[in-house]
Amino acid sequence: MTEPARILVAGGGYVGMYTALRLQRQLRAELRSGAAEIVVVTPEPYMTYQPFLPEAAAGSISPRHVVVPLRRLLDRCRILIGEVLSVDHAKRTATLSTLATDEEGTGPVELVYDELVIAPGSVSRTLPVPGLAEHGIGFKTVEEAIGLRNHVIEQMDIASSTRDPAIRDAALTFVFVGGGYAGVEALAELEDMARYTARYYHNIKPEDLRWVLVEASDRILPEVGEKMGRYAVRELRGRNVDVRLETRLDSCEDRVAVLSDGTRLPTRTVVWTAGVRPAPLLAATDLPLNERGRIRCTARLSVEGVEHAWAAGDAAAVPDVTSGKPGGECAPNAQHAVRQARVLAGNIAASLRGQPLKEYAYAYAGSVASLGLHKGVAHVYGRRLKGYPAWFMHRAYHLSRVPTFNRKARVLAEWTLSGLFKREIVSLGSLEHPRAEFELAAAPPPADDDEPSS
Repeated sequence: MTEPARILVAGGGYVGMYTALRLQRQLRAELRSGAAEIVVVTPEPYMTYQPFLPEAAAGSISPRHVVVPLRRLLDRCRILIGEVLSVDHAKRTATLSTLATDEEGTGPVELVYDELVIAPGSVSRTLPVPGLAEHGIGFKTVEEAIGLRNHVIEQMDIASSTRDPAIRDAALTFVFVGGGYAGVEALAELEDMARYTARYYHNIKPEDLRWVLVEASDRILPEVGEKMGRYAVRELRGRNVDVRLETRLDSCEDRVAVLSDGTRLPTRTVVWTAGVRPAPLLAATDLPLNERGRIRCTARLSVEGVEHAWAAGDAAAVPDVTSGKPGGECAPNAQHAVRQARVLAGNIAASLRGQPLKEYAYAYAGSVASLGLHKGVAHVYGRRLKGYPAWFMHRAYHLSRVPTFNRKARVLAEWTLSGLFKREIVSLGSLEHPRAEFELAAAPPPADDDEPSS
């Protein structure tokens, strides 16, 4: 008996999940007969639909509905929860670390494959800003989104109960660094939520909260165009958000955010959303990389100059054949990643069957962004929308794109209920340390040092 053709998918994000999903459909006969095997290695057993993270942080969507369980969706794939540490494609081997290898203490293991799909996504791009590693908060995962929500409400609790004006001011100052989608949408949704929550505090008014958006360039939301970007700035400033353009964060040591314009902001909250960079895995492979550290790919999504290796999404430098510009590349965003995954899966199936491959060609349709409840901006197919129409388009678009009917129905139900009832303002910060109370209860009582009197 011959060994099955093993397709290794490194990553369970947009590209990894959608590629494996379409492969298990297109290779149904091969999987059933044992002629092919799909192995997905991913750090988490779910795919996070990142456009919903701001709404999850604001409490409009439950955290469990922002993620898609991979084992349920990829029922004909083998799912390994772990991480690909390195790839030696010349030998067709990948070095893995899984939950089992960590428990066994045996160290990483090697997995042999026939076809490789590199889809580890990206990680936050940080800069050597003093104090950032100690005090910064990211916004790429559902855990970070819910942690940030708990943190904001906790700061309001601190401000409400302290008698120190300095602590109160620092607790009610929230600094967001980065004017892209993640930073603007996270700030807008949380500002909306906090302004609503303030009505339940006897000594906090919405105007007591200070929100600061720091952006190094001269505009925010470049994806929606310059005109809509200017509108977004006016909308945020109209809500008393301090938007600082052409400004950088120089330091956040000792809970003081120091900006490049000389401003010093005592704050207990610094949210870092200033871009992403390719995952570290790419540097631990023998695949060709470009100057930005992304894998060089052809328009067919195969790795340039390498056989049996494929890539797409944030990790790949894919030629943009629709731009008409030599050397143009597809932007590393979700819109391209999802569509590239479809072409990628079809090309892998075609390659296994000896059929011709297709090129990836997709003209960018535009972008939509939320600025809080019932507010948004959009630039789609050359048309500009703002306010409620843009917000409605934002929700409709992402509802249509979130995977599985199950998730669509649950998200729609939550949106409907949130329109009928009041917002939830509960902070569940204890979820981040679930054993803290039990450890305190199980700790031995303190010894009595007093000697008995004679």
